[in-house]
Amino acid sequence: MEIYIYWFLLALVLLGLEMVTGTFYLLVVSIAMAVAGFVAYRGGSFIWQLMLCALTVIAGVFVLRYWKSGQVRHQTSASLDIGQSVQVLKWHDNGSARVFYRGAEWDAQLESTEMPREAQLYITAIRGSNLILTNRKPQQN
Repeated sequence: MEIYIYWFLLALVLLGLEMVTGTFYLLVVSIAMAVAGFVAYRGGSFIWQLMLCALTVIAGVFVLRYWKSGQVRHQTSASLDIGQSVQVLKWHDNGSARVFYRGAEWDAQLESTEMPREAQLYITAIRGSNLILTNRKPQQN
């Protein structure tokens, strides 16, 4: 069997796995395998097949990360948690706090160090698992 058939079979297997996982990274690798298969079909050497496969993976990962970073930023700005009040349970020496929100304890940080700790605090942003708090109620979208 010709080598390009193996490349295309690998691409199909990875495409099938991508449909199960939904991460898009296997899709990038599947596309790279198909590119290598096309190079093999056109008579390119094995070194060219590997190089173009690797370059396609690298370029695809950069494109995918850029696309996903824009998606995450868009999702966090539309969070339903923004503007909700929290109950402070404990202040730490470094200025962070432990707060009670939605039936669970969360780590939180003040938006600015000059903010009074005694005021009613609201969620202004979420960074990872940390809530960012402010004393002004943010406008919800």
